[in-house]
Amino acid sequence: MKQIFPATITGKSFAPGGSVLDHNFGAGEPYTLGVEEEYMLLDPETFDLVQHVEAVLAAAEGHELEPRVNAELMQSVLEIATPVCRTPAEVEGELRKLRTYVTSLAAERNLRVGSSGTHPFSLFERQRITARDRYRHLVDQLQYIARRELIFGLHIHVAVDDPEKAIKVQNGLLAHLSSLLALSASSPFWRGEPTGLASSRQMVFAAFPRSGPPPRFRDYNDYAEVVGQLEKTGCIADYTHIWWDIRLHPRFGTVEIRICDAVTRVEDAVALAAFCQALVKLYCERDAVGAEIPSYHRILTTENKWLAARYGLEAPVMDLATGRRNRVPVAQLVRRTLKEIEPHARELGSDRELEGIREILAKGNGSDRQRRIWNANRDIVEVVREIAEATEAAAVPA
Repeated sequence: MKQIFPATITGKSFAPGGSVLDHNFGAGEPYTLGVEEEYMLLDPETFDLVQHVEAVLAAAEGHELEPRVNAELMQSVLEIATPVCRTPAEVEGELRKLRTYVTSLAAERNLRVGSSGTHPFSLFERQRITARDRYRHLVDQLQYIARRELIFGLHIHVAVDDPEKAIKVQNGLLAHLSSLLALSASSPFWRGEPTGLASSRQMVFAAFPRSGPPPRFRDYNDYAEVVGQLEKTGCIADYTHIWWDIRLHPRFGTVEIRICDAVTRVEDAVALAAFCQALVKLYCERDAVGAEIPSYHRILTTENKWLAARYGLEAPVMDLATGRRNRVPVAQLVRRTLKEIEPHARELGSDRELEGIREILAKGNGSDRQRRIWNANRDIVEVVREIAEATEAAAVPA
Protein backbone atom coordinates (compact mmCIF):
# COMPACT_ATOMS: atom_id res chain seq x y z
CA MET A 1 0.00 0.00 0.00
CA LYS A 2 1.35 3.41 -0.96
CA GLN A 3 1.36 6.19 1.61
CA ILE A 4 -1.72 8.39 1.45
CA PHE A 5 -1.52 10.42 4.63
CA PRO A 6 1.51 11.95 6.42
CA ALA A 7 3.75 9.51 8.28
CA THR A 8 5.19 11.84 10.94
CA ILE A 9 4.02 10.60 14.34
CA THR A 10 2.37 13.21 16.54
CA GLY A 11 0.79 11.31 19.43
CA LYS A 12 1.18 8.31 21.72
CA SER A 13 -1.31 6.30 23.74
CA PHE A 14 -0.36 3.94 26.54
CA ALA A 15 -2.41 0.91 27.47
CA PRO A 16 -2.58 -0.30 31.09
CA GLY A 17 -0.21 -3.15 30.32
CA GLY A 18 2.43 -0.74 29.05
CA SER A 19 1.72 -1.07 25.30
CA VAL A 20 2.24 2.03 23.22
CA LEU A 21 0.81 2.71 19.79
CA ASP A 22 1.95 5.92 18.12
CA HIS A 23 -0.64 7.71 16.07
CA ASN A 24 -1.36 10.67 13.83
CA PHE A 25 -4.99 11.27 14.78
CA GLY A 26 -5.38 15.04 14.79
CA ALA A 27 -2.24 15.69 12.76
CA GLY A 28 -4.23 16.90 9.77
CA GLU A 29 -7.62 18.20 8.75
CA PRO A 30 -10.52 15.95 9.82
CA TYR A 31 -12.67 14.15 7.25
CA THR A 32 -10.05 14.26 4.50
CA LEU A 33 -10.12 11.23 2.23
CA GLY A 34 -7.76 8.76 0.62
CA VAL A 35 -8.89 5.97 -1.69
CA GLU A 36 -7.11 2.83 -2.88
CA GLU A 37 -8.26 0.64 -5.77
CA GLU A 38 -6.90 -2.72 -6.94
CA TYR A 39 -7.04 -3.38 -10.69
CA MET A 40 -6.78 -6.48 -12.86
CA LEU A 41 -4.19 -6.62 -15.66
CA LEU A 42 -5.80 -8.37 -18.63
CA ASP A 43 -4.87 -9.94 -21.93
CA PRO A 44 -6.61 -7.88 -24.66
CA GLU A 45 -7.84 -10.95 -26.55
CA THR A 46 -8.56 -13.67 -23.99
CA PHE A 47 -9.29 -11.25 -21.10
CA ASP A 48 -7.53 -13.65 -18.75
CA LEU A 49 -5.20 -12.20 -16.13
CA VAL A 50 -1.56 -11.62 -17.12
CA GLN A 51 1.54 -11.39 -14.93
CA HIS A 52 2.91 -8.05 -16.09
CA VAL A 53 2.75 -5.69 -13.11
CA GLU A 54 6.55 -5.25 -13.08
CA ALA A 55 6.52 -4.02 -16.69
CA VAL A 56 3.83 -1.47 -15.83
CA LEU A 57 5.70 -0.30 -12.72
CA ALA A 58 8.95 0.01 -14.67
CA ALA A 59 7.18 2.20 -17.20
CA ALA A 60 5.96 4.47 -14.38
CA GLU A 61 9.45 5.13 -13.02
CA GLY A 62 10.25 8.83 -12.91
CA HIS A 63 6.67 9.92 -13.60
CA GLU A 64 4.93 12.25 -11.16
CA LEU A 65 2.32 9.55 -10.53
CA GLU A 66 4.87 6.81 -9.80
CA PRO A 67 4.30 7.07 -6.01
CA ARG A 68 0.58 6.47 -6.60
CA VAL A 69 1.00 3.15 -8.43
CA ASN A 70 2.15 0.00 -6.70
CA ALA A 71 2.35 -3.77 -6.83
CA GLU A 72 0.21 -6.15 -4.82
CA LEU A 73 0.46 -9.80 -3.75
CA MET A 74 0.09 -11.21 -7.27
CA GLN A 75 1.76 -10.04 -10.45
CA SER A 76 -1.59 -9.67 -12.19
CA VAL A 77 -2.76 -6.98 -9.73
CA LEU A 78 -2.01 -3.26 -9.80
CA GLU A 79 -2.88 -0.95 -6.89
CA ILE A 80 -3.41 2.80 -7.04
CA ALA A 81 -3.73 5.27 -4.16
CA THR A 82 -5.02 8.83 -4.35
CA PRO A 83 -3.32 11.67 -2.50
CA VAL A 84 -5.14 13.25 0.43
CA CYS A 85 -8.42 14.75 -0.83
CA ARG A 86 -10.73 17.14 0.99
CA THR A 87 -13.88 16.24 -0.94
CA PRO A 88 -15.30 13.34 -2.94
CA ALA A 89 -15.15 15.64 -5.98
CA GLU A 90 -11.37 15.75 -5.54
CA VAL A 91 -11.38 11.96 -5.17
CA GLU A 92 -13.19 11.70 -8.50
CA GLY A 93 -10.60 13.87 -10.21
CA GLU A 94 -7.72 11.85 -8.78
CA LEU A 95 -9.29 8.50 -9.62
CA ARG A 96 -9.97 9.56 -13.19
CA LYS A 97 -6.40 10.82 -13.51
CA LEU A 98 -5.00 7.55 -12.15
CA ARG A 99 -7.29 5.37 -14.24
CA THR A 100 -6.29 7.36 -17.31
CA TYR A 101 -2.62 6.92 -16.49
CA VAL A 102 -2.62 3.18 -15.77
CA THR A 103 -4.91 2.53 -18.73
CA SER A 104 -2.45 4.30 -21.03
CA LEU A 105 0.54 2.45 -19.54
CA ALA A 106 -1.28 -0.84 -20.03
CA ALA A 107 -2.37 -0.05 -23.58
CA GLU A 108 1.22 0.77 -24.58
CA ARG A 109 2.12 -2.78 -23.48
CA ASN A 110 -0.89 -4.37 -25.19
CA LEU A 111 -2.78 -4.87 -21.92
CA ARG A 112 -6.23 -3.99 -20.62
CA VAL A 113 -7.29 -2.91 -17.12
CA GLY A 114 -10.37 -3.96 -15.16
CA SER A 115 -11.87 -3.26 -11.75
CA SER A 116 -14.07 -5.83 -10.04
CA GLY A 117 -14.14 -7.79 -6.78
CA THR A 118 -12.94 -10.98 -8.50
CA HIS A 119 -11.83 -11.93 -11.98
CA PRO A 120 -14.78 -13.99 -13.23
CA PHE A 121 -12.79 -16.94 -14.57
CA SER A 122 -9.03 -16.72 -13.89
CA LEU A 123 -7.50 -19.34 -11.61
CA PHE A 124 -5.36 -18.45 -8.61
CA GLU A 125 -3.09 -21.45 -9.28
CA ARG A 126 -1.82 -19.72 -12.41
CA GLN A 127 -0.84 -16.46 -10.69
CA ARG A 128 2.74 -15.62 -9.77
CA ILE A 129 3.58 -14.02 -6.45
CA THR A 130 5.15 -10.55 -6.68
CA ALA A 131 8.90 -10.56 -6.03
CA ARG A 132 8.81 -8.58 -2.78
CA ASP A 133 9.92 -9.82 0.64
CA ARG A 134 6.60 -8.76 2.20
CA TYR A 135 4.59 -10.95 -0.16
CA ARG A 136 6.95 -13.91 -0.05
CA HIS A 137 6.80 -13.81 3.74
CA LEU A 138 3.00 -13.62 3.59
CA VAL A 139 2.81 -16.73 1.42
CA ASP A 140 5.34 -18.51 3.62
CA GLN A 141 3.20 -17.71 6.65
CA LEU A 142 -0.31 -18.27 5.27
CA GLN A 143 0.42 -20.87 2.55
CA TYR A 144 -2.70 -21.86 0.56
CA ILE A 145 -4.78 -19.12 2.19
CA ALA A 146 -2.53 -16.44 0.66
CA ARG A 147 -2.13 -18.18 -2.70
CA ARG A 148 -5.92 -18.30 -3.07
CA GLU A 149 -6.32 -14.55 -2.49
CA LEU A 150 -7.06 -13.57 -6.08
CA ILE A 151 -9.43 -10.79 -5.10
CA PHE A 152 -9.67 -7.02 -5.56
CA GLY A 153 -10.82 -4.40 -3.06
CA LEU A 154 -11.68 -0.73 -2.62
CA HIS A 155 -10.33 0.86 0.57
CA ILE A 156 -11.51 4.26 1.81
CA HIS A 157 -9.62 6.26 4.46
CA VAL A 158 -11.31 9.06 6.40
CA ALA A 159 -9.22 11.22 8.74
CA VAL A 160 -10.33 11.60 12.36
CA ASP A 161 -8.85 14.16 14.75
CA ASP A 162 -8.73 12.12 17.97
CA PRO A 163 -7.88 8.46 18.73
CA GLU A 164 -10.72 7.98 21.23
CA LYS A 165 -13.15 9.42 18.70
CA ALA A 166 -11.74 7.08 16.03
CA ILE A 167 -12.54 4.04 18.19
CA LYS A 168 -16.14 5.20 18.64
CA VAL A 169 -16.46 5.85 14.91
CA GLN A 170 -15.17 2.35 14.14
CA ASN A 171 -17.67 0.87 16.58
CA GLY A 172 -20.50 2.88 15.03
CA LEU A 173 -19.59 1.90 11.48
CA LEU A 174 -20.03 -1.80 12.30
CA ALA A 175 -23.78 -1.41 11.83
CA HIS A 176 -23.17 -0.27 8.22
CA LEU A 177 -21.02 -3.19 7.04
CA SER A 178 -23.95 -4.85 5.29
CA SER A 179 -24.93 -1.61 3.54
CA LEU A 180 -21.39 -0.94 2.32
CA LEU A 181 -20.97 -4.49 1.06
CA ALA A 182 -24.36 -4.58 -0.65
CA LEU A 183 -23.66 -1.28 -2.43
CA SER A 184 -20.19 -2.33 -3.63
CA ALA A 185 -20.67 -6.07 -4.28
CA SER A 186 -19.14 -6.91 -7.66
CA SER A 187 -17.92 -10.50 -7.49
CA PRO A 188 -20.68 -12.95 -8.42
CA PHE A 189 -18.27 -15.26 -10.30
CA TRP A 190 -15.35 -17.38 -9.10
CA ARG A 191 -13.24 -19.71 -11.25
CA GLY A 192 -15.61 -19.42 -14.21
CA GLU A 193 -18.75 -20.29 -12.26
CA PRO A 194 -21.68 -18.18 -11.08
CA THR A 195 -21.55 -18.59 -7.31
CA GLY A 196 -25.05 -17.44 -6.41
CA LEU A 197 -23.35 -14.80 -4.24
CA ALA A 198 -23.24 -11.06 -4.75
CA SER A 199 -19.72 -10.98 -3.25
CA SER A 200 -17.67 -14.15 -3.53
CA ARG A 201 -14.65 -11.99 -2.67
CA GLN A 202 -15.84 -11.87 0.92
CA MET A 203 -15.92 -15.67 1.15
CA VAL A 204 -12.37 -15.96 -0.16
CA PHE A 205 -10.98 -13.33 2.17
CA ALA A 206 -12.83 -14.77 5.18
CA ALA A 207 -10.15 -17.48 5.35
CA PHE A 208 -7.52 -14.88 6.29
CA PRO A 209 -6.65 -14.56 9.97
CA ARG A 210 -7.60 -11.31 11.68
CA SER A 211 -10.28 -10.58 9.07
CA GLY A 212 -14.00 -9.89 9.23
CA PRO A 213 -15.72 -7.31 11.44
CA PRO A 214 -13.46 -5.94 14.19
CA PRO A 215 -14.33 -6.44 17.84
CA ARG A 216 -15.84 -3.54 19.74
CA PHE A 217 -13.15 -1.75 21.75
CA ARG A 218 -13.75 0.24 24.95
CA ASP A 219 -11.23 2.92 24.01
CA TYR A 220 -7.96 3.49 22.16
CA ASN A 221 -5.87 1.96 24.94
CA ASP A 222 -7.95 -1.21 24.75
CA TYR A 223 -7.17 -1.34 21.03
CA ALA A 224 -3.47 -0.58 21.63
CA GLU A 225 -3.27 -3.38 24.19
CA VAL A 226 -4.66 -5.94 21.74
CA VAL A 227 -2.38 -4.81 18.91
CA GLY A 228 0.59 -4.68 21.28
CA GLN A 229 -0.01 -8.24 22.44
CA LEU A 230 -0.09 -9.48 18.85
CA GLU A 231 3.09 -7.57 18.02
CA LYS A 232 5.19 -8.47 21.06
CA THR A 233 4.34 -12.17 20.74
CA GLY A 234 5.41 -12.12 17.09
CA CYS A 235 1.99 -13.00 15.71
CA ILE A 236 2.10 -9.90 13.50
CA ALA A 237 4.86 -7.52 12.43
CA ASP A 238 2.61 -4.49 12.90
CA TYR A 239 -1.05 -3.50 12.85
CA THR A 240 -1.21 -3.48 9.04
CA HIS A 241 -1.32 -7.29 9.28
CA ILE A 242 -4.76 -6.94 10.85
CA TRP A 243 -7.20 -7.11 7.97
CA TRP A 244 -10.55 -6.27 9.55
CA ASP A 245 -13.41 -4.93 7.42
CA ILE A 246 -12.93 -1.61 9.22
CA ARG A 247 -9.68 -0.82 10.99
CA LEU A 248 -7.85 2.12 12.45
CA HIS A 249 -4.75 3.26 10.59
CA PRO A 250 -2.91 5.13 13.37
CA ARG A 251 0.08 6.10 11.23
CA PHE A 252 -2.25 7.87 8.79
CA GLY A 253 -4.66 9.09 11.48
CA THR A 254 -7.60 7.54 9.65
CA VAL A 255 -10.43 5.08 9.94
CA GLU A 256 -10.01 2.71 6.98
CA ILE A 257 -13.13 1.10 5.51
CA ARG A 258 -11.94 -2.08 3.79
CA ILE A 259 -15.10 -4.14 3.29
CA CYS A 260 -15.96 -2.89 -0.21
CA ASP A 261 -15.38 -4.94 -3.35
CA ALA A 262 -13.45 -3.13 -6.06
CA VAL A 263 -16.09 -1.37 -8.14
CA THR A 264 -16.07 -0.98 -11.91
CA ARG A 265 -17.69 2.44 -12.27
CA VAL A 266 -15.66 5.36 -10.95
CA GLU A 267 -18.92 7.08 -10.03
CA ASP A 268 -19.69 4.23 -7.62
CA ALA A 269 -16.28 4.56 -5.94
CA VAL A 270 -16.85 8.30 -5.50
CA ALA A 271 -20.36 7.77 -4.11
CA LEU A 272 -19.04 5.24 -1.60
CA ALA A 273 -16.32 7.68 -0.53
CA ALA A 274 -18.97 10.37 0.03
CA PHE A 275 -21.11 7.90 1.98
CA CYS A 276 -18.21 6.90 4.25
CA GLN A 277 -17.04 10.48 4.79
CA ALA A 278 -20.51 11.66 5.83
CA LEU A 279 -20.96 8.66 8.13
CA VAL A 280 -17.67 9.41 9.88
CA LYS A 281 -18.72 13.05 10.34
CA LEU A 282 -22.09 11.93 11.72
CA TYR A 283 -20.46 9.79 14.41
CA CYS A 284 -17.75 12.31 15.22
CA GLU A 285 -20.38 14.97 15.84
CA ARG A 286 -22.49 12.64 17.93
CA ASP A 287 -19.44 11.94 20.06
CA ALA A 288 -18.68 15.67 20.37
CA VAL A 289 -22.05 16.31 22.07
CA GLY A 290 -21.87 13.19 24.22
CA ALA A 291 -24.59 11.34 22.32
CA GLU A 292 -24.59 7.57 22.39
CA ILE A 293 -23.08 5.82 19.38
CA PRO A 294 -24.82 2.45 19.15
CA SER A 295 -22.73 -0.62 18.48
CA TYR A 296 -23.71 -4.25 18.14
CA HIS A 297 -22.34 -7.68 18.86
CA ARG A 298 -19.97 -9.12 16.29
CA ILE A 299 -22.25 -12.14 15.76
CA LEU A 300 -25.07 -9.83 14.64
CA THR A 301 -22.96 -7.66 12.35
CA THR A 302 -21.33 -10.77 10.87
CA GLU A 303 -24.75 -12.29 10.12
CA ASN A 304 -25.88 -9.13 8.33
CA LYS A 305 -22.61 -9.06 6.41
CA TRP A 306 -23.19 -12.65 5.25
CA LEU A 307 -26.69 -11.78 4.07
CA ALA A 308 -25.32 -8.83 2.06
CA ALA A 309 -22.61 -11.01 0.51
CA ARG A 310 -25.23 -13.56 -0.47
CA TYR A 311 -28.10 -11.36 -1.68
CA GLY A 312 -26.56 -7.96 -2.42
CA LEU A 313 -29.03 -5.07 -2.46
CA GLU A 314 -31.92 -7.49 -1.91
CA ALA A 315 -30.43 -8.81 1.34
CA PRO A 316 -33.02 -9.31 4.10
CA VAL A 317 -30.98 -8.03 7.04
CA MET A 318 -31.70 -7.48 10.72
CA ASP A 319 -32.62 -3.89 11.57
CA LEU A 320 -30.28 -3.65 14.55
CA ALA A 321 -31.08 -0.01 15.28
CA THR A 322 -34.77 -0.63 15.95
CA GLY A 323 -34.58 -4.23 17.12
CA ARG A 324 -37.52 -5.25 14.95
CA ARG A 325 -38.29 -8.93 14.88
CA ASN A 326 -38.77 -8.98 11.13
CA ARG A 327 -35.89 -8.48 8.72
CA VAL A 328 -35.87 -5.60 6.25
CA PRO A 329 -34.25 -5.09 2.82
CA VAL A 330 -30.76 -3.65 3.18
CA ALA A 331 -31.72 -0.99 0.60
CA GLN A 332 -34.27 0.31 3.13
CA LEU A 333 -31.51 0.74 5.70
CA VAL A 334 -29.35 2.55 3.14
CA ARG A 335 -32.16 5.00 2.38
CA ARG A 336 -32.66 5.65 6.08
CA THR A 337 -28.94 6.25 6.52
CA LEU A 338 -28.94 8.67 3.59
CA LYS A 339 -31.55 10.81 5.34
CA GLU A 340 -29.38 10.87 8.48
CA ILE A 341 -26.18 11.86 6.73
CA GLU A 342 -27.50 14.25 4.07
CA PRO A 343 -27.03 17.36 6.29
CA HIS A 344 -23.43 16.28 6.96
CA ALA A 345 -22.82 15.69 3.26
CA ARG A 346 -24.07 19.22 2.51
CA GLU A 347 -21.67 20.66 5.07
CA LEU A 348 -18.86 18.67 3.47
CA GLY A 349 -19.87 19.82 0.00
CA SER A 350 -20.51 16.27 -1.16
CA ASP A 351 -24.29 16.10 -1.54
CA ARG A 352 -23.98 15.76 -5.33
CA GLU A 353 -21.59 12.80 -5.05
CA LEU A 354 -23.77 11.19 -2.38
CA GLU A 355 -26.59 11.05 -4.95
CA GLY A 356 -24.56 8.27 -6.56
CA ILE A 357 -25.72 5.97 -3.75
CA ARG A 358 -29.32 6.42 -4.89
CA GLU A 359 -28.21 5.62 -8.43
CA ILE A 360 -26.71 2.32 -7.23
CA LEU A 361 -29.98 1.52 -5.45
CA ALA A 362 -31.95 2.32 -8.61
CA LYS A 363 -29.72 0.63 -11.22
CA GLY A 364 -28.06 -2.13 -9.22
CA ASN A 365 -24.52 -2.85 -8.06
CA GLY A 366 -21.63 -4.37 -10.00
CA SER A 367 -22.79 -7.92 -9.35
CA ASP A 368 -26.21 -7.11 -10.80
CA ARG A 369 -24.59 -5.71 -13.96
CA GLN A 370 -22.28 -8.69 -14.38
CA ARG A 371 -25.13 -11.16 -14.00
CA ARG A 372 -27.22 -9.31 -16.59
CA ILE A 373 -24.36 -9.61 -19.09
CA TRP A 374 -23.90 -13.28 -18.23
CA ASN A 375 -27.61 -14.08 -18.53
CA ALA A 376 -27.73 -12.71 -22.09
CA ASN A 377 -25.26 -15.17 -23.67
CA ARG A 378 -23.74 -17.27 -20.86
CA ASP A 379 -20.39 -15.89 -22.07
CA ILE A 380 -17.96 -15.36 -19.19
CA VAL A 381 -15.39 -13.65 -21.44
CA GLU A 382 -18.02 -11.10 -22.44
CA VAL A 383 -18.46 -10.31 -18.75
CA VAL A 384 -14.76 -9.47 -18.35
CA ARG A 385 -14.70 -7.50 -21.59
CA GLU A 386 -17.55 -5.33 -20.30
CA ILE A 387 -15.71 -4.85 -16.99
CA ALA A 388 -12.61 -3.66 -18.85
CA GLU A 389 -14.54 -1.31 -21.10
CA ALA A 390 -16.43 0.28 -18.19
CA THR A 391 -13.24 0.60 -16.12
CA GLU A 392 -11.33 2.24 -18.95
CA ALA A 393 -14.27 4.46 -19.88
CA ALA A 394 -13.99 5.96 -16.40
CA ALA A 395 -10.64 7.36 -17.45
CA VAL A 396 -12.54 9.88 -19.60
CA PRO A 397 -14.05 12.74 -17.55
CA ALA A 398 -17.84 12.59 -17.31
